[in-house]
Amino acid sequence: MNAVLNERLNAIAAQLGKLPHGTKSAFMQKEAEKLNMSVAKLYKELERVMMKPERKRRSDAGKTALTLLDAQMISALILETMRKNGKRLMTVERAVELLIANKEIDPTRVDKETGEVHTLSTSTIIRALKLYKLHPDQLLQPAPVNAMQSLYPNHVWEIDASLCVLFYLPKHGKDTGLCMMNADEFYKNKPKNIVKIEQDRVWRYVISDHCSGCLFVWYVFGGENSENLCEAFIQAMQPKSDILKDPYRGVPTDVMLDAGSANTGYGFQNLCKQLGVNVLINKVGNPRSKGQVENGNNLVELNFESSLKLIHIENIEQLQGLANRWMRYFNGQKIHSRHGKTRYQAWQKIQPEQLILPPPAEYCRELVLSKPETRKVKPDLTVDFEGREFDVSKVPFVMVGEKITIAKNPWQQYSAQVQCFDEHGKEYWLVAPEVVRNEFGFRVDAAIIGEQFKQHADTPAQTHAKELEKLAMQADTLEQAAQNRKAKALPFGGRIDPFAHQEKVLLESKTAYIPKRGSQMDFNKMDIKAAVLNAVELRKIMKQRIDEMGLDWDLALQRLKDDYPNGAPESELETVFERITRPKLNLISRTGTDG
Repeated sequence: MNAVLNERLNAIAAQLGKLPHGTKSAFMQKEAEKLNMSVAKLYKELERVMMKPERKRRSDAGKTALTLLDAQMISALILETMRKNGKRLMTVERAVELLIANKEIDPTRVDKETGEVHTLSTSTIIRALKLYKLHPDQLLQPAPVNAMQSLYPNHVWEIDASLCVLFYLPKHGKDTGLCMMNADEFYKNKPKNIVKIEQDRVWRYVISDHCSGCLFVWYVFGGENSENLCEAFIQAMQPKSDILKDPYRGVPTDVMLDAGSANTGYGFQNLCKQLGVNVLINKVGNPRSKGQVENGNNLVELNFESSLKLIHIENIEQLQGLANRWMRYFNGQKIHSRHGKTRYQAWQKIQPEQLILPPPAEYCRELVLSKPETRKVKPDLTVDFEGREFDVSKVPFVMVGEKITIAKNPWQQYSAQVQCFDEHGKEYWLVAPEVVRNEFGFRVDAAIIGEQFKQHADTPAQTHAKELEKLAMQADTLEQAAQNRKAKALPFGGRIDPFAHQEKVLLESKTAYIPKRGSQMDFNKMDIKAAVLNAVELRKIMKQRIDEMGLDWDLALQRLKDDYPNGAPESELETVFERITRPKLNLISRTGTDG
């Protein structure tokens, strides 16, 4: 019947489109009677089968008279006046009114036909804000979420602490059981009552394995602090009392937390660093980044803590015991919606190389307090640390006198670990064994005199020194370098002129000094004492000159004895020589005649 009716309606619609103006009403009345329906009903049925032409888009669609700058000012003012909980205190209308009064915006429009100026209506402004994607409803939407995955169980753990808001556990007084926080007694306008039981309030740490979804719960007193965080983390890593029923254990690769002071403090960071765990701190105000553990807190509240008010709890140990049993039940029985298995079934997919077993709990607590320290390497390539001696000879690039960073080894007792960096700058830790000495104080691995010979591998300093020796002596081997040095060969083959830099600088120097005027010294008034030669010194000088000239020294000597018995000034040597060689003395020529 529907097919027949649709065919008839299509025929009526086709004929209706061909009728001239003024005849359509009578035609429709006649056809309605044939189909036993009203004219209105017939028109409705025709709308169902007729194709409607698309409505023509307005020429000004997507445009607005409100400027972008004005839209930004309106939106910014609304957001600035919001409460921290997201409640808006200012409407768009009020924001526009305020900004117009302060002449910050001008939301007006000019009528092209009449020339009149109209202020944009509130609805128009709201549409403009949405058009610009500046409406507060649009801006306050959460940012898009990126899907994240972990590769295997114990790859990433998420940790979150939360107050057990329904209960507190007094540790003194008549009432020693778990109590519900009565709203009339502890509501927010009575902070003194909260302070009284602050240290008695029970806090829960929830740790969630991101891959399997396993939950671990640890209850503590004292709130969210570094000590409680470290203890919860240590307990989660430790093997449980019955690993056949509660297999969750091991050291994670990464751990994700909020940016709280306890989470970023030294204790937890040091524990993770020494265990090789990478700490991921979430961005402030982004709880969705660890939404799984946030949901884990909700699961603990709904599935475990909601039942606590039906029983009497004596102490926190009893509370933790109940939580341990609940964890075994919940992780082992409840199906996880993501992977379709129980959490323990999914965790059992972990491979042996992925399951890193932790040190004992007591040793982990020592790691919290034991921070890495710097030590100077001694000549025997050892360092002292915490009252013991450790061998660092196997550490790459170790050098005598240099400082290295050393810490406790979390995986092996009686050893330490030294901080190293690979070629890419990535940090890793190398085990340094403890030095063992015998009853005489000698190292048990020391070479025995006359029987053994042991030598350390060259340190970087020694290796570099040998290379520099060959370079300086222009040799290919150390032996050849030693021969060249013994032969007193010049370093670098004599190619280096030690004064070349001076000549180059002087040639290139453009400096010219301005002559300075000085004062002439009055040297004529100076008391100058000439050197005086004694008789012996004078005779030595005269004898050499007379012998060179072939004259008679005996006669000259006699003259010296007579005229200069005490010597003469050095400045008068020429006068003395002329005096003792005067011809009229008849003392000079050995063949001369009397004159």
